[in-house]
Amino acid sequence: MEFQIKPIQTDGELQQILTLQAQNLGRNKTPAEIAEQGFLTVQHDADTLRRMNALEQGILAKAEFALAGYILAMSGAMREAIPILRPMFHVFDAMSYQHQPLSAYRYIVVGQVCVAEAYRGQGLFDAMYRGYRALLSPKYDFAVTEIATRNQRSNRAHQRVGFECLHTYHAPDGEEWNIVLWDWRQ
Repeated sequence: MEFQIKPIQTDGELQQILTLQAQNLGRNKTPAEIAEQGFLTVQHDADTLRRMNALEQGILAKAEFALAGYILAMSGAMREAIPILRPMFHVFDAMSYQHQPLSAYRYIVVGQVCVAEAYRGQGLFDAMYRGYRALLSPKYDFAVTEIATRNQRSNRAHQRVGFECLHTYHAPDGEEWNIVLWDWRQ
C-alpha cells in the first residue's frame, strides 16, 4: 500500500488525529490489547494540538483519504501546557547527553506517535519517522521522548528506528518511563 507522508496542516487533519488518538488511549484498551498493540497515554484537546502544531509541525500518513498514522512535534514552549508531561520536562532539565546538559542542545520532543491498527506491520512507523527527521533535523540536533516501559511494542519500534534509551524513571503516578533519544547529527 502507498502512503502519503506529509506535515500536519489543517484543522481537519488535527480532528482526524484526535479521533485516532481516542481509539488508542490505554484507558480505552484491554490489558491484552495493550500488551500486543501498545497504547497512548496523553489525550490532547483540539486547542492544545493546534498550538503544538503551530509552533512546530508534526507528520501524518494517509492511505488514500484515511489517516494511517501521525507523529506530533512538541517544542519546549509547550512544556507547561500538558500537566501529565511536566514530570518528563523536569527529568529532561536534569539530564545530560554526551557530557552536556540536554538544554545545551536544540531538540524536539516527540509529542506522540500512533499508527492506526489497520496499517501496523507495514513499515509505516519507520517511514513516518524518516519524514519527521527530514522535516525537523535542519532545526534540531535530536528528537527525544518518553515511553512507558510496559509499552514494549513502542519501545522496540523506537529502538529499531534509532532511538537509544538514556534514562528510566518513575513518574509521580507510579508509571515507569524510558527517556529515549534519536541523535540526528550522526
